[in-house]
Amino acid sequence: MPARDPKPLIGIPVNRMQNQQFGTYQHSASDKYIESVTLGSGGLPMLIPALGELLDFDDLVERLDGMVLTGGRANVEPHHYGGPAFPEDEIIDPARDATVLPLVRKCVEAGVPVFGICRGIQEINVALGGTLHYRVHVLPGKMDHRMLPDATREERLAPRHGLTLLKGGYLSSLIGGKTECVVNSLHGQGVDRVAPGMVVEAVAEDGVIEAIRLETAKTFCVGVQWHAEWQPEEHELHGALFHAFGEAAQARMAKRRAPRRAAVA
Repeated sequence: MPARDPKPLIGIPVNRMQNQQFGTYQHSASDKYIESVTLGSGGLPMLIPALGELLDFDDLVERLDGMVLTGGRANVEPHHYGGPAFPEDEIIDPARDATVLPLVRKCVEAGVPVFGICRGIQEINVALGGTLHYRVHVLPGKMDHRMLPDATREERLAPRHGLTLLKGGYLSSLIGGKTECVVNSLHGQGVDRVAPGMVVEAVAEDGVIEAIRLETAKTFCVGVQWHAEWQPEEHELHGALFHAFGEAAQARMAKRRAPRRAAVA
């Protein structure tokens, strides 16, 4: 039997939310992220449970070739970035916060590619020292970026606003130097002050930060505010992002496996 080509192992931290019917907690991630890692990046997806410090972060990061941070209903709690307290009825996911924020820092330090989407861009920014706006739509001059109510999945994820990419920037380079495109929008929070070392790669029509990149990273470390996991085979920038992330994960895998091959030889 011919040897199979190995695939880079891509960790996807999950949400931990309560099942209201049974009162139990469930660890879950949307199918589109998992499919995009498999089809768009050529990776082997592995769901990472939201167990916080029960996980051995160093051991986990040593095994990973990349990490994709998904969207989620809950917002990053403000005590992680010095923001004002949430209202009591705000949906939170402290288990995910306790899992993802340390993992981002560990991955960046170890040179593991990180791709954050929606909540994921916010997690990258907060983990590395940035802050968030709690409610973008109440800021002067900003549009309502939140999910459309009473709409189908396809309607919610349809393009909603224009995007301006940094001229000469990384995202622009992925699509042949283009500086304009249209993306979906399903978020309430947004990036406020970017973390040290971050470059703003794209903004919405109203100036809201839509993409960041860690310029000082050893490898791919990009966050986007829109849902790039949606139809990467049809949207040029979505597909290009997952492809570039996959290439970085392949390079990480080759580097990680090199000492093992040398030992066998």
